[in-house]
Amino acid sequence: MTSAPAIGFEYRPSRWLRRTLVLVAALALLAVALSALPMWLKLLLAVLVLLATWHALRRLAAGPVVAAGWGADDAWTLRMRNHDDMAATLASSRVLGAFVLLRLRTAERGMQVLLLAPDNSDADIRRRLRMRLATIQPGEALPRL
Repeated sequence: MTSAPAIGFEYRPSRWLRRTLVLVAALALLAVALSALPMWLKLLLAVLVLLATWHALRRLAAGPVVAAGWGADDAWTLRMRNHDDMAATLASSRVLGAFVLLRLRTAERGMQVLLLAPDNSDADIRRRLRMRLATIQPGEALPRL
């Protein structure tokens, strides 16, 4: 059997994920506002929701990975924002419809999570990744999310 070709792609965080996060935060604020809690507790919970949302959006925007590649020899390489290339191993993966979620472990930076969605990646890249991820043998089974 011939080896699978290398797959490489640039990565940026999904705008859909950010928008969904903001929508969920807005719904949480609405739920707090409509609850029968005392006003001081409503204000406290609203501030907590806003801080958590702000923190999550900052973490998404400051993601260190700008590109990734999966070589024919099953080795992963991550290109970081500071232009360093880092070796990584695939810890787990999940295909959710048109989305591909990858968890890659690096020695220097720990776990890096990449969400490939229709708004931040090419459909052909996601298709090739899905096909190649499906070829992983059960003996090489990765822990699924």
